[in-house]
Amino acid sequence: MSERQPLLGHVNGAHSHHNREGSFAKFKALLLARGQPSYLSSFKWFLFDSWWNILLAFIPLSFIAHHLNWDAAYRFSFSFFAIMPLARLLGEATDQLSIELGETLGALLNASFGNAVEIIVGVAALMQGELRIVQTSMLGSILSNILLVLGCAFFAGGVKRHEGVFEATGAQAASSLMTLACITLIIPAAYHATFARSPVGDPPAPDDGSKAGLLFISHGTSIILLALYGAYLFFQLRTHPDLFKLRSPRNDDDEEEEEEEEGAKMNLPAAALALLGVTVVTSFCADYLVASIEETADRYNIPETFIGLILLPIVANAVCQSFVAP
Repeated sequence: MSERQPLLGHVNGAHSHHNREGSFAKFKALLLARGQPSYLSSFKWFLFDSWWNILLAFIPLSFIAHHLNWDAAYRFSFSFFAIMPLARLLGEATDQLSIELGETLGALLNASFGNAVEIIVGVAALMQGELRIVQTSMLGSILSNILLVLGCAFFAGGVKRHEGVFEATGAQAASSLMTLACITLIIPAAYHATFARSPVGDPPAPDDGSKAGLLFISHGTSIILLALYGAYLFFQLRTHPDLFKLRSPRNDDDEEEEEEEEGAKMNLPAAALALLGVTVVTSFCADYLVASIEETADRYNIPETFIGLILLPIVANAVCQSFVAP
């Protein structure tokens, strides 16, 4: 028994060493990105592909205006216009990662990072105590997705194609989740509206005693939504991934008008680095934007509800999806 132990130990050690070498070789191959666009061509395409990237010049202006404490209108405007190209670049980086990761993981990545700008703005507003901006931007994001983005997609699809084809099961699942999200927004508002209404019909005051119930309902619905989203991911990625793959019937007209698929313009590490870098810069610009909203609204008589419900969702959501979507 003692004579075999060193041999087994040597074999196990060699196997572990071989695994480490294999992992290192895979990691090195991933960084070198052989067979993919080079780092130079990847970042060149990323930064100079669209004339919208000219607006990146507003990023240093946003930093300067914030740190030198310029007028609120300058700080808000510079940060606002800086987020526009950043939102587009976030979409581009996510799209390039999706090409490399495959259709199913790409759909998950788009769903997770497609609203990254709204999440960043919402977190920045929440950290600064701008609860009204958080609420209105969330509602505005949902409305812009349902109305503006979807309407533009229908219009653009109708202009280019005689008939649009999509996977009905995936669309029904997404629509059901969107409906549930809207219901979770309505329930706390309905509870607050019916909690205590004055005899003259005025809406209840914010400090009418319904805060404890509102928090309980909000926390409960949030947990339910997280559980449903987890179940949806398990359904999409593990149990029924075939239901989310487009199976489009072909005919003669489609074959004649079929366009070549657009290949990857960036390698995988470059796309990941671009996504990380743009996210960091967006977080700074979003923080500067939120910091200037209250002063801008007070000085120029612009309702904060209008800023959160209309302006922020348009620049962060509709612009990004409208110009990134093929």
